[in-house]
Amino acid sequence: MIPVKTSSELDKMRVAGRITGDALKYIERFVRPGVSTLELDEKIEEFIRSRGAVPTFKGLYGFPGAACISVDDVVVHGIPSKSKILQEGQIVSVDVGAKIDGFTGDAARTFAVGEISEEKQRLIDVTRESFFEGVKQARAGRRVGDIGHAVQSYVESHGFSVVRVMTGHGVGRKLHEDPSIPNYGVPNTGVLLKSGYCLAIEP
Repeated sequence: MIPVKTSSELDKMRVAGRITGDALKYIERFVRPGVSTLELDEKIEEFIRSRGAVPTFKGLYGFPGAACISVDDVVVHGIPSKSKILQEGQIVSVDVGAKIDGFTGDAARTFAVGEISEEKQRLIDVTRESFFEGVKQARAGRRVGDIGHAVQSYVESHGFSVVRVMTGHGVGRKLHEDPSIPNYGVPNTGVLLKSGYCLAIEP
């Protein structure tokens, strides 16, 4: 069952989403060589709590951190560590959620650590744009397959490939709600999207 949010619930989702997004903007200034991923995690948790929210990921499925912090080729679920020190030329993905008033946000960004290669910058740019291509399809009357197809088509047209073993998802009172949103798909297939759905699109 896919939860349909009421207008008041959507207002609460916007607050949770704003805090989540602000946490990502806040942490960018601390992403630099010599900083541990645990330091970033601690700063993210402090920021989220300062806004009256709690870090959604902390303790979820036994996860120890406030954020998933993944360096270079680690996909999504990197565990913050005191011994994982950022180095010049790396990229680091920070995936974070903030829960407040019963609802949670969920968002991620990938940051450059100092100067990075042209290929890594292109990976960041293409991934970001593929997200917006997917968002264009997230409309009532479209289908989940339209989102996945848009993401996949954009990514593959630029010489990259999508991760198939993990997907986006619905989000609301729980971090992971239906529907599952793969980053690949066939147009006009899958779940029909309705007004009031909240989706985490995650290329």
